[in-house]
Amino acid sequence: MTKDPCAGIESPFFWPVGMALCMEKETLTETEKNLKFFQEVLQNDVVHPMPEWATPNKIVYDLHTFTLRDFSTSPAANEFPTLVLPPYAGHTSVIADFHQGQSLIATLLQNGLTRVFATEWRSATDDMKDYDIDNYLAELHVAVGDLGGRVNLIGLCQGGWMASLYAARFPTQVTSLVCAGSPLDTQAGNGGIRELANDLPMSFYENLVVAGGGLLKGQFMLEGFKNMHPEQHLVNKYITLYEHIDDPTYLQRTENFERWYENTVNLPGRWYLQVILQLFKENRFAKGEFIALGQNVKPQMITCPLYLLAGTEDDITPQDQVFNATNFFGTPPDKVVKTLATGGHIGLFMGSHALHENWPKIAAWLAARK
Repeated sequence: MTKDPCAGIESPFFWPVGMALCMEKETLTETEKNLKFFQEVLQNDVVHPMPEWATPNKIVYDLHTFTLRDFSTSPAANEFPTLVLPPYAGHTSVIADFHQGQSLIATLLQNGLTRVFATEWRSATDDMKDYDIDNYLAELHVAVGDLGGRVNLIGLCQGGWMASLYAARFPTQVTSLVCAGSPLDTQAGNGGIRELANDLPMSFYENLVVAGGGLLKGQFMLEGFKNMHPEQHLVNKYITLYEHIDDPTYLQRTENFERWYENTVNLPGRWYLQVILQLFKENRFAKGEFIALGQNVKPQMITCPLYLLAGTEDDITPQDQVFNATNFFGTPPDKVVKTLATGGHIGLFMGSHALHENWPKIAAWLAARK
């Protein structure tokens, strides 16, 4: 009697493998292919190697909230430093320097910039659970001062509103501001994050923090992102992996992505609840009601040149959340650039289209800021 290859795969851990095997019931002699598939699943979904920065860099120093990394090549004397603020939303900052041939950092360096730095946000520890946005702005201010006191700021997703808060609090220290996929008007559009923030009571988010012992666990955020597209993460990615199991290029891209996506960082509970209530539910920054480091920071205080980048298929931060900044920022219209890139949210930072079509233009625009 032939054993049914589909038997015994009820366990959630093994069902993706079993599903692929069942699909190949007629070709189970392809043992090598099935073994390679199983090894890839273990590599990507169980082992989770840590992601690595792709571009050569050196650590300037470690602060409580971030590590400052220097990617500069042969710095031009008259060039303002460009400081990249990656997202701080449950994943590591390596998204800004994903891998060779797919790196925003490298793209900036290849298109006119020579002084490039990035914050590597640190995973919150128990002694950081009461940190709030002020803690991050204060340490960012230290880094800007150490870089000469005036910088170009690039904010990716959450890094965009952090950069904007900083620019409003310290306007003379920001030469130009780039916000990519950044929720600046958090009540605009129909993005999934806006809906979650509005529909769920604060008690839900408070309970998440309690469950994390005072932290918002990165794993909680990861599961939330996956639940926005469950078929992709629970079914389609395994089918596609099996179909491309003999394609080394595809496997390398997949491994790189999974190393970044599955390795999470924790957020301070107080910081997280402040973001949900004050920035998303109440939209205080857009309304000019946010208090940062003791001052009411109004977005009209931002008058530096402004570059806004949004994605055509971004369901995390719809384009209105980005582009509406022109309605309340103080930058004159002739100093604002608004660009729509093809693709979704993550593609804005690591997608080949955005890196080849949009970011070289942004780099050239920044290089012109003398």
